[in-house]
Amino acid sequence: MTSTRLIHEVGARAMEWLYANRDGFRLEPEADPDVGFLDRFKPVGELALISKVLFREGVAGSQQASLARKLLDHAWREVLDGGRMLVEGQRTEPISAVPFDTYFPFKELGYSEPELERAVRLNRRLESWAAFEVTPVRRLGLSTFERRLGLEPSVPVEEAMARTWLARTPEPWTVEGHIGYDITHTVFHLTDWGENPDGLPPRIADYLATWLPVWIDDWLDLRRWDLLGELLVVDACLPEPTLDERAWEGFAAAQGQDGAMPAIGEMPQGERDDVFDLVYHPTLVAAFASTLATSRSLSALAGSPA
Repeated sequence: MTSTRLIHEVGARAMEWLYANRDGFRLEPEADPDVGFLDRFKPVGELALISKVLFREGVAGSQQASLARKLLDHAWREVLDGGRMLVEGQRTEPISAVPFDTYFPFKELGYSEPELERAVRLNRRLESWAAFEVTPVRRLGLSTFERRLGLEPSVPVEEAMARTWLARTPEPWTVEGHIGYDITHTVFHLTDWGENPDGLPPRIADYLATWLPVWIDDWLDLRRWDLLGELLVVDACLPEPTLDERAWEGFAAAQGQDGAMPAIGEMPQGERDDVFDLVYHPTLVAAFASTLATSRSLSALAGSPA
């Protein structure tokens, strides 16, 4: 089994880099309409999701947990202006689920913006909310978030799941980059980001147990660290995770000394904001994968015979 210390250190270094570069989490209210004001919400929402996992699993050290809480406070107060920027985003694009998507993990962590909740409940009454065309895995994510917020999903979760690539368990050799992300996010939504491994239907869990090791080897050899990190999360979401030693050693070796994780190959160079935009996601994924894998590793150790 892979060293628990090695796995944990990947996440600890990632959180240190994210905190040191917290100014990279920024909005662009004056963005060109063709680019979209809401695009910059994505990193903020992902930060909240990963921090929620870190607090939930309870395996982070006190310094790591403290950095995560400071990051969340910074994102909520300084980036989202106490939630008011989410309201502005909802007004700008009433049918977009991005403000709701970003807000949900913050709400579960104790932050609140009642005006946004009222706007979301109102906009959900429009036929356009459910009719708005998104990818199947995106629709699944929205349905699971609606359900967790106590709302009736616009599309039933089971129906949304059935439309995804993974639910159909197609030919495994057809997986490429885009499909790989569809697979990982389907697992994230079905397991509530690793909280409920039993949320994976047995047929899908068996399919993943068979083919995930192959995909992990492929993306490791291609040095696609972002997708590899997400696949390592999927491994930790399975009923019997492998905690692949070769994959984790390669993943840890790719991480920079400062804690940043490149998406592909070597660490990019350039202006600080530009580099942040290229590496924030794989670095968040590194923290996510590390947290879940550390938790599973400790659970395995606790269950080992003396």
